[in-house]
Amino acid sequence: MGVQLAGIAQAKEKLRQTISPKKGSISKTNDVPKGHFAVYVGETYRRFVIPISYLNHPLFQDLLYWAEEEFGYSHPMGGLTIPCSEDYFINLTSVLNSL
Repeated sequence: MGVQLAGIAQAKEKLRQTISPKKGSISKTNDVPKGHFAVYVGETYRRFVIPISYLNHPLFQDLLYWAEEEFGYSHPMGGLTIPCSEDYFINLTSVLNSL
């Protein structure tokens, strides 16, 4: 449980760094609405923008743990990368949307 909480805290910090624009630079995350974040999924690293509230759901936390096991905290896309198929991710988000 403690490891998962540490992973979530680090994921949130990574999101803050990704979403917060740096002085003198143009943010590439301006298309992410407040209360959402971007993740990269699948072999082609397709980008999805999802609600931050998903971070609290046990099914999504399992994906975060899986991402930690696969990539550690060095994600190839610079953002949060989820190592599952796009179909699986779409099905999961559909379930989470219906709750």
